[in-house]
Amino acid sequence: MDRLTLGVVAFPILFVFLALRVPVGISLFLVGSGGTIFIAGWLPVLSQAKTSAFHLFSNYSLSVIPLFLLMGNFAAKAGMSQTLFRFTSACLGHFRGGAAMAAVGACAGFGAICGSSVATAATMGKVALPELKRLGYSGSLSTGSLAAGGTLGILIPPSVILIIYSILTEQNIAKMFTAAFLPGFIALLGYFATIHFVVRFRPDFGPRRAYVNFKIRLNLFKSIWKIVLIFLLVIGGIYFGWFTPTEGAAVGVAGTALLAFFTETFGLKEFQDVIEDTAVSAAMIFIVLLGAEFFNSFIALTQITNSLSLWIFAQDFSPYMILIFILFLYLFLGCMMDSLAMIMLTIPIFFPILIQLDFGMTVEETAIWFGILVLVVVEIGLITPPIGLNVFIINKLAKDVSIVETFKGVLPFVCSDICRVALLIAFPAITLFFV
Repeated sequence: MDRLTLGVVAFPILFVFLALRVPVGISLFLVGSGGTIFIAGWLPVLSQAKTSAFHLFSNYSLSVIPLFLLMGNFAAKAGMSQTLFRFTSACLGHFRGGAAMAAVGACAGFGAICGSSVATAATMGKVALPELKRLGYSGSLSTGSLAAGGTLGILIPPSVILIIYSILTEQNIAKMFTAAFLPGFIALLGYFATIHFVVRFRPDFGPRRAYVNFKIRLNLFKSIWKIVLIFLLVIGGIYFGWFTPTEGAAVGVAGTALLAFFTETFGLKEFQDVIEDTAVSAAMIFIVLLGAEFFNSFIALTQITNSLSLWIFAQDFSPYMILIFILFLYLFLGCMMDSLAMIMLTIPIFFPILIQLDFGMTVEETAIWFGILVLVVVEIGLITPPIGLNVFIINKLAKDVSIVETFKGVLPFVCSDICRVALLIAFPAITLFFV
C-alpha cells in the first residue's frame, strides 16, 4: 500500500475507533503511530515519543488552557451562573420569551468567563431549567434555547477551542479573541431574534413573567459587577497589551478565586472539586494534543495534504467554493464528532490549503477569518443530530423532555447559525473589524 492510500485509509480507521468510544487522544495516537511504523518503522515513533511530550507540554502558550479552565471552575463553584441568570431574567423576563432570552444571555456571560461550551450548557442548564419550567415554558423552547446558548462558550473569548486553533495555526491569541467579539455578539442577537419569532407564532411556548422594577435590577447588578469587571480586565488587558493571554488568564483565576473564597457556600470540598475538575479537563485536552502530534506527523509522511492541494488547484475551483465545501464538511463531521477532536483532526489538513487561496486578504487575515468561521460551524455541530453534544447534556438535565422534542427546539437556532455563517462569509470585514 502506497503512502497516499495509507493516509486516506487512516481516516475511516480513526472514525471506527471513535465510534467504539476509544478516547480521542488514544485514537489519534494509535492511528498516527501505527501508520508511521508502517511507513518508516519503529525508530521515528520511539524518537518522537522521547521528545514530543516534553516539547509540547513545556510550551508556555499551552499554560493558558488550564488557567482559563481553572477560572471557569472557580466561577461555577462561586455561584456566578445563578447571579448572572437572576440579573438577565430580571431585565428581560417581562417580555414574551424573555426568560429564555435571559438564559441565553446568561450563557453568553458565563461562557465569557468559562470558555467551554459543554461546561456552559451543563452549568446554566442546572440553573435555568427549573425556573423556565416553573414559568410554564415549553420543553422544546427551554431545552433548545439552553443547548444553543451553551454553544456561545466556544466563540466568546476566552474560548479553549479558539486558543487551540491559534496554537495549531501559529496565530496571535489576542487577535483571535478580538476577532471573535462581533461574531459572538451577532450570535447572541440571532438567538434573541429566534426566540422572539418562536414565541410570536407560539405564544404559549414562552409566557411573560412579572415586571421587575429598576431598584431590584440595580441590586441584582451589584451582585454581578465583579464578574463583569473580571471579564473586562482580562479581555481588555489582553486587547490593550497590558499583559499576554497567559498573564490575563492568571489575573482571571486570581479574581474568580477571590470571589469564590468570599462566597459562603465555597469551602474546602468545593476547592478540591475545582482543582480536580481542572486537572481532569486539562489532562484530557493535553492527551488529545499529544495524540494529534503523532497523527499529524503521520499525515505529513503520507503527503496527503500536498496531494489534496494539488488536486483542488487543478480543478480550478473558486476560493469561495472550496471554503464552502470545507465548511459543509465541518458541519457533517460536527454531527458525529467532538469539537476538539474535529479541530485537531482537520486543521492540519485544511489550513495549509486555505491560506494559499486568494480572498483579497493577507495570510494573517485569512487565517483569522477562517478560524472564526470554523468555530461558528463547530458550534452548529454541538446542536445538530444525531450527536449534538449540548443537546444530550441539556436533555439529560430535563428528564421530562424527550430528546426528539429537544432537537425540534434547537432547529430554529440552527437556522439562525446558518444565516450567521452566510453573513460572515459574505462580509469578512465583520470578523476583522477590530483586528
